[in-house]
Amino acid sequence: MDEKAYTPDEVAQIFQISKHTVYELIKRGELQAFKIGNKMRIEHTELERFKENTKAPAKKSPTEPIGTPSNPAQSIRLSGSHDFLVEHFAKQAATALNLQIQPSYIGSLEGLMMLYRGQCDIAAIHLLDPTSQEYNLPFIRQLFVYESILVLRLAARQQGFIVAKGNPKNIHNFTDLTRHDVQFVNRQKGAGTRFLLDSRLSINGIEPNKIAGYSNEEWNHLSAASYISRSTADVTFGIQSAASHLGLDFIPVAKENFDMVFRFTAENKQSLTALIEYLQSPSFKDSLTELEGYDISELGKITYQTSQMEETTTC
Repeated sequence: MDEKAYTPDEVAQIFQISKHTVYELIKRGELQAFKIGNKMRIEHTELERFKENTKAPAKKSPTEPIGTPSNPAQSIRLSGSHDFLVEHFAKQAATALNLQIQPSYIGSLEGLMMLYRGQCDIAAIHLLDPTSQEYNLPFIRQLFVYESILVLRLAARQQGFIVAKGNPKNIHNFTDLTRHDVQFVNRQKGAGTRFLLDSRLSINGIEPNKIAGYSNEEWNHLSAASYISRSTADVTFGIQSAASHLGLDFIPVAKENFDMVFRFTAENKQSLTALIEYLQSPSFKDSLTELEGYDISELGKITYQTSQMEETTTC
């Protein structure tokens, strides 16, 4: 599920154009990019698509249907938490359904707020409510009262401590994070992983200022885990698959629910319906590999829908 992603500078060099032109292409929707934090990235498959589209176009048949690659369908905006399965879903669905999907990995809370504000169509979230210890639904119920919302389970994931091979600092619990010989690296405020970490610190009566590196924040799991692989930190809190990608050890702490929240409008209903059917399809499930740390037994299960959605959905 891995694929090289390029910076705007690298894309500018490949096409021998200015970086400003690259940003203009992204702004106009001619070149699809995604964000990890505040950093823009363009995938290799998107560069290949752009290369093909810049070639002299062949004559189009009068009977060619709308929605072919030369006339792509509506763009769908996906925001929220960074996850390898979300990346895979966005790539596979875009190809299978001929949709433009624009991902922005900005954290669970901000992704959900963007959905609430109507600034995206799908939010990918894993937010633990510290009061009820329930994932996602307490936030969704509070925010979305009159909107047409459908929530689908993507997977359950293992969260825990990511440490160097062999766990040389012998880290096993949250109290170990307060040791003077342990350097931590954190996730950004608003990330679902940060919600879970802070909840567990509170339960264990641990003050964040007792943890060296608590204020050192990264915007995705791999970036945080890379500190461990480079030996610039001893431990981070993240998902098992990130540890596996970098050959690090993982100490499981909690299992969490990762959901996709779809907000229907008159403009996106057809596209979102197709995306939901694809996510629930056997072909998508069959495409999932390298699933260490994931449980997809409830993949595609409807976990919540508003009354408006119950009246209109055919899913």
